[in-house]
Amino acid sequence: MNLARHSISATKAVHIIDARFDPECKVFTAATPAGFAVYNTLPLNLIRKRELVGGTLATVLPLHTTNLLFLLGGGRSPLYPPNKVILWDDALGKEVAELEFRERVRGIACRRGWLAVSLRRRVVVFEVGKTVKRYNEWDTCDNPRGLLAMATAPHSTLLAIAGRQTGHVQLIHLPPCPLPESRDPPGSSPPSKPPPPPAKHPVSIIVAHKTALATLSLPPSGRLLATTSTRGTLIRIWDTLSGKLVKELRRGTDKAEIYGVAFRPDEQDLCVWSDKGTVHVFSLGLAGASNRQSTFSPLSPFIPLPRYFESEWSYAQYRIPVQSAHISLSSTSKGSTGDEPEEERCVVGWVDVAAPDENSSRGPVPEYQLIALTFTGGWYRLALPPVRNTGTKEASSLLKAASKLSPTKKRSSSISSRSSDKGKEKESDPKEKQSRDCILVEYRKYGRWDGWG
Repeated sequence: MNLARHSISATKAVHIIDARFDPECKVFTAATPAGFAVYNTLPLNLIRKRELVGGTLATVLPLHTTNLLFLLGGGRSPLYPPNKVILWDDALGKEVAELEFRERVRGIACRRGWLAVSLRRRVVVFEVGKTVKRYNEWDTCDNPRGLLAMATAPHSTLLAIAGRQTGHVQLIHLPPCPLPESRDPPGSSPPSKPPPPPAKHPVSIIVAHKTALATLSLPPSGRLLATTSTRGTLIRIWDTLSGKLVKELRRGTDKAEIYGVAFRPDEQDLCVWSDKGTVHVFSLGLAGASNRQSTFSPLSPFIPLPRYFESEWSYAQYRIPVQSAHISLSSTSKGSTGDEPEEERCVVGWVDVAAPDENSSRGPVPEYQLIALTFTGGWYRLALPPVRNTGTKEASSLLKAASKLSPTKKRSSSISSRSSDKGKEKESDPKEKQSRDCILVEYRKYGRWDGWG
């Protein structure tokens, strides 16, 4: 007699279809086969859950911390047709409006009073108030990922969408984002004023990559733009006013699917996560941290090195373990067995964890940490490693030697450098290498509605 093999487990597997932060990362939403829930990001707690029957959702997008959510049906049995965007008032617990299109909706983005909907070859923008009004639409190249991004800070105007040619980005300026409505009594300080208009007309097209775009990301202010391509090796940072390339950062050398890029609110760092299961943190050059570079990068003014040797690598990273792996706050580093855990898909956001300083007249100094949400129900709070100087004695000695080289010797050194170095800075001290790992401060679970949260 044959008996089927059964897997005995005390708990059911957690399955998150979609997880998204609001623009300030104060709350996040989670869509599951049972419905959706809204959570407070830090500290983690369940705000509200909605059990829906008849189908599943592909996207639940919060409009800041308001009661309004934008829903998209998806999965094997969509709750709503894939060509509709549903406006859901969570205070009422029901739909209040719907937007119907002639084709499938690929992506959505929102800010106060505005909603942008990405279709296969166009983007349509709506003004959302007491009624929903169609504002305008723009043509794009073939955009199956539905890429678009909106600046969300008060007075910001930028909407970034795919351009009409592959690898291009189109920059559109909408009416300024209004100030958030305050429920507290008015303070003594005057309200913030909009920035002065730019001295010159901002650019409208950025030629970002030669291949198709994979992600578009904006900080709340909209002053910068981060782009990645389907190759997944480089992250390029652009000035949205001048259209100039500000920085080029390297995630790795092998091809990867980048899931997302998130700017720190003060625009000093950004984080990148991909299907490799690792969250990379890069400095944008304004804070004390500095990105890693090849030991040969200081020689670039003297020796014609390939651009690869001038690459900037992340100064901090964290590998997301599988949910079944044992998580220990006292020991987060991998063992020496080489048995690395598998990676998980996740979404990452920045949170300010600074406590009020009673002795400071300027108030608390911001201290930012990362929140990573995996699609199997893991909630990770990560602290950045202490800032250290990434310069090496080897680089300084090479720099001194290069200044004394003749032109013929410079060329021969270039050839030898290609064969002796793979590009990234090599460090022999294991303690120094470990200091680049983000610190796991807290680990919890979300997504199951039986007491978690």
